[in-house]
Amino acid sequence: MAELRCVPVAVPRDHPAFDGHFPGRPLLPGVVLLAQVVEALRADPEAAAWLGEAPRLSAVKFVAPVLPGADLAVCWTPPGAGSRLRFEVRRHGPGDDAAGVLAATGQFDAGPAAL
Repeated sequence: MAELRCVPVAVPRDHPAFDGHFPGRPLLPGVVLLAQVVEALRADPEAAAWLGEAPRLSAVKFVAPVLPGADLAVCWTPPGAGSRLRFEVRRHGPGDDAAGVLAATGQFDAGPAAL
């Protein structure tokens, strides 16, 4: 079984994505969270090669909000010769369980270069 890989991601309190999303109760927009996932995957040479230039997101579910100043862990298992790369994002913050709170989960399908 392949090893689980994780990359820590800090979400700055003053990230511009929080402006207007939503006034009085800022939440990290899903598209910004997905950008963090892609950035974390591209930092891993094996995952980056598998993703290719145009990653194909086939499923995503946002489970818990990500607030300003959150610490995240983007985790995945290398797909090897598989056709899907599954990922999850765990939030670590005040009041969260030691293992973190599942904030998002999803998968990328293999692009033309990975087939």
